[in-house]
Amino acid sequence: MITNAGLAPTLSIDVGGSGLKAAVVNVDGSLLTERVRIPTPYPCPPEVLVTTLTELVQPLTATAVATRVSVGVPGMVRGGRVLSMTPLARRTYDGPREPDLIEAWRGYPLADALSASLDLPTKVVNDADMQGCAVVQGDGFECVITLGTGVGTAVFNNGHLLPHMELSHTPFRDGMTIDEMLGNHNRERIGDTKWVKRVRQAIDVFDALLWFDHLYVGGGNAKLLKPEDVGPKGTIVPNKAGIIGGVRVWEFDV
Repeated sequence: MITNAGLAPTLSIDVGGSGLKAAVVNVDGSLLTERVRIPTPYPCPPEVLVTTLTELVQPLTATAVATRVSVGVPGMVRGGRVLSMTPLARRTYDGPREPDLIEAWRGYPLADALSASLDLPTKVVNDADMQGCAVVQGDGFECVITLGTGVGTAVFNNGHLLPHMELSHTPFRDGMTIDEMLGNHNRERIGDTKWVKRVRQAIDVFDALLWFDHLYVGGGNAKLLKPEDVGPKGTIVPNKAGIIGGVRVWEFDV
């Protein structure tokens, strides 16, 4: 829930399957630095991610003062500890999941590791949760979907961020989940036209499952959608919401 925690300049980091992005964000959501981006390294076990992020943000912290860090990651996170990190459990961007990388990420205390490396209080949450913190209005039952390497989801009820659930793992069709069918690898395989049609169908599934009052669709591939693709209750949000949410996530009890 919103806790009215004091706002402060925040080093906001968005970890994606294809790229790592970061910026220092002001209390009003404006950027105090340029947003920097580099490709996600592969393979990317926890120690590689921590080292890479630390090096990535050094120029930012040298030019703007941040008092805390927010990190959105494409995985299941509770209490700053990673339970699973499917996109980074591969040796290559579009490769199969590897047992040793799955195990390396399972239970990893990413918030503690980054806090020690960056010497700042650090909060690590699912990336869809962080993006949702930037866009929800706190009115009714709100759902967030992010479309990127995979599909992320977040759910809010009257301003309360609900515990993270991997709703995109819901079976969809042909023995595959929503996450698999709408992930970037499958989009490239079937083409944008068919992919957009499947996005529409998946939104209908989410609505039937959740009966949301409003839907926000973001992530790098949301740019391929038109307003009519997300339905009358939907809004397409800019990809920068993943960074801006780094400030607001500190207002929520997560």
